[in-house]
Amino acid sequence: MIQNKYPGKFIVFDGLDGSGMSTQANKIVDFLNEKKQKIRFGYTGVYLTKEPTSSLIGGIIKSQLTHDWKSSNECLQLLFSADRAYHLEKEIIPMLERGIAVVCDRYFFSTVAFGALKTEDFNWLLSLQKKFLVPDLIFILKVSPKICIERIKKERFEATLFEKEETLKEVWKNFQKLARKFKNKTFVINGERPVDKITQDIIKIVTDKLRK
Repeated sequence: MIQNKYPGKFIVFDGLDGSGMSTQANKIVDFLNEKKQKIRFGYTGVYLTKEPTSSLIGGIIKSQLTHDWKSSNECLQLLFSADRAYHLEKEIIPMLERGIAVVCDRYFFSTVAFGALKTEDFNWLLSLQKKFLVPDLIFILKVSPKICIERIKKERFEATLFEKEETLKEVWKNFQKLARKFKNKTFVINGERPVDKITQDIIKIVTDKLRK
């Protein structure tokens, strides 16, 4: 994979559905948007984005995840990669080039962790990511599958393709495997605590790692 050599920093939040990724991504954006942080770390702005994107390809992916249509798992993984290539080209890299910090809600960790459930070739899934940018920081929120399912049931009428407790247990094992592989950039955060406590831990890491 390609290291980030752009002036902007690239931060990713990932984990199981229901783990609180979107909440923490928004909170770190609020933190980084403070004027004193921009001066302190030397970036020009903050941009929040997510995957799948709102592009045509992202829409196709979301349709499969909500059972509106069906393809092979291999086809789905290729769509995720195509969506990511578009995302990097049209949004992420242009922002990083301008010195803007990019915070992304989900990235390639999810693609590999979930995709490996039905694709035995783990290395093939990783190979699809080799032309993509590696984030500067990757935060994985650790929340038990049982709690994730309980949260999902409270918020959504129907679970998406992968949101079953036993399935999520296997997905979490894949997240752990990826965390070990990218251990220099990955931080696994206990996501079962009060929201503000989680945010404080993340801010501390971001502050330490982004300091010039």
